[in-house]
Amino acid sequence: MNVLRTPDERFAALPDFPFAARYVDAGGMRVHHIDEGPRDGEAVLLLHGEPTWSFLWRRVVDELLRARLRVITIDLVGFGRSDKPERREEHTYARHVEWMRRAIEAIGVRDVTLVCHDWGGLIGLRLVAEHGALFSRVVATNTGLPTGDIEMPEAFRQWQQASQRIPEFPAGRVVQGGTLSDLPADVVAAYDAPFPDERYKAGPRQMPLLVPTTPDDPGAVANRAAWQRLREWRRPFLCAFNFVQEDRGEELGQIVAEFVASTR
Repeated sequence: MNVLRTPDERFAALPDFPFAARYVDAGGMRVHHIDEGPRDGEAVLLLHGEPTWSFLWRRVVDELLRARLRVITIDLVGFGRSDKPERREEHTYARHVEWMRRAIEAIGVRDVTLVCHDWGGLIGLRLVAEHGALFSRVVATNTGLPTGDIEMPEAFRQWQQASQRIPEFPAGRVVQGGTLSDLPADVVAAYDAPFPDERYKAGPRQMPLLVPTTPDDPGAVANRAAWQRLREWRRPFLCAFNFVQEDRGEELGQIVAEFVASTR
C-alpha cells in the first residue's frame, strides 16, 4: 500500500487552531489526533466527516475545554494530518471502521462521549454498535447509518456524482458550500491544507462511493447488524442536527457540554 503523508509546513499558522499534533499507530497507519484538557476530565471524542479534518471542531473544542472536559479529535485516515493511502481501492468502509477502532484503542480512552458528524457518524455509530463498552453517550450531528434499504435523498445523489466528475476536488470550497456564513480565505485554505495535490485526495474522492445506497452494498449487512445492536442501546443519545460547526460551533459545543453534565 502506497501511503502519502502531508508535509507539516502545510499546517503552519492555522487560524484559531493552536493545538499540539499527536500521533498513534492504527493498523500501520499514522493517525493524527489532538488531546486537550484535564486528563481526569470526562473524555469527549469528536469524529469529523468528509472532506474535513479536526480543524472543523475548533470552536466546539474551545467550549468543551471551558467546561473542563478532556477533548480528543481524530483525523480519519486519508484526511487532515493522518496518513493517506494513495489508491482509492485501499479505502473501504470496513477498513475505516477498523482504523478508527485501533486509533481509539491506541489513545487509551474508555467511557467516552462520542460526537460524530457526517462520515464520522457512519464510522462512529458502527463502533458504538460493535464496541459499546468504549462509549458512555453519543451526540450525532448531520449523520446517519444507511443500509441501502431506503432511497437516499436526491441531494446526496447529486453530490455523489459531482464528487466523481470534477477534475480537481476543492475541499475548502466544498465546506464553504455547506455553510451559511462566508468563510475567511484562511479558513478555506485550512481545509485545503491536507491535500497538496490530487494524489492526496483518494479518501475524499472515494468516501461518497462507500455510502451504502443499495441493499446489496458491501457495507449494508454490517450496518443492518449495527442497527439491531443500537436498538438495545440504553445510554444517553442526542441528535443535534442543523448545527453546522462553522456557523454555530460555539452553540454546538455548549449543547454537548450541557448534555454531558446533565447525564452524569
